[in-house]
Amino acid sequence: MGLFCNENLFFKVVITFNLKFIIMKLVSQLMLAFVLLPVFASCTAQIRNAKTEIVKIYGNCGMCKSKIENAGNLKKIANVDWNADTNMATLTFDATKTNQDEILKRIALVGYDSDQFLAPDAVYTKLAHCCQYDRVAKVADKVVATAAVATITTSNQTSIANVAQVANMQKDQLKDVFDSYFDIKDALVKTDGNMAAAKATSLVLAINAVQMDVLKEDEHIVWMKVSKDISFHAQHIAETKDAKHQRDHFDTLSENIYNLIKVSKQLTPVYYQFCPMANNGQGANWLSKDNTIKNPYYGSMMLSCGKTIETIK
Repeated sequence: MGLFCNENLFFKVVITFNLKFIIMKLVSQLMLAFVLLPVFASCTAQIRNAKTEIVKIYGNCGMCKSKIENAGNLKKIANVDWNADTNMATLTFDATKTNQDEILKRIALVGYDSDQFLAPDAVYTKLAHCCQYDRVAKVADKVVATAAVATITTSNQTSIANVAQVANMQKDQLKDVFDSYFDIKDALVKTDGNMAAAKATSLVLAINAVQMDVLKEDEHIVWMKVSKDISFHAQHIAETKDAKHQRDHFDTLSENIYNLIKVSKQLTPVYYQFCPMANNGQGANWLSKDNTIKNPYYGSMMLSCGKTIETIK
């Protein structure tokens, strides 16, 4: 009888232990879910004025997925989720800062066609063999990176046209980068943090659109050195409306743009200017299309503080 009671007690202990284990496991899973929920929510919440569109982007594999999503993603501005099985991509983006076309352009520039934009042939052919999908997309008006060239029948004429086309691509590669920089400078002269943020967003897009392999050799070398820094400071300027904080990043941004513009042939002179009062009295530089001093570090407070120290032609 005593043995029987001990057996019952043993089974009760085992059952109680198992129940406690199951309950603890369920509680831990629920706690994990509550912890992760805000993380998932924050990923979506990071993109303001979010608009979602579903488009087809051609590709093959996991490597394609990584390249497509990396090219299309912009922190707090755009997110791309591409499915290798269906070739369908979900684009979620801040509609006040970018649009579907801009995202698809960036993706095309790394080698992937959509029904809106075709990748340059030279970029497509450099894709890994497993990534070279069947090119079935047809685009009526929009082709990335090169202007439409009239059909030329003779081989000599075609060669001349191709040389001219490459020259035009080289000339225009950095134009949007420089133009966006000058727009940021003009906004800071007016102490307009909202405008500076918007123009910095344009600079980020221009940076991502640059085809490094098309740059001239000296531009290519400098771009390799400065592009990450330019992107970093442009992102920080874009993420705040505080002109003081924007000016802190504009100082280093200007140094990198200066190094780049020095090796890029400009149609008109660019003036490298200096304010001795900026950066807590250590001084800071900026670039301008105008030789007249308009100080982006102080705006109307000390608009004419500074001098031109170099003319870049």
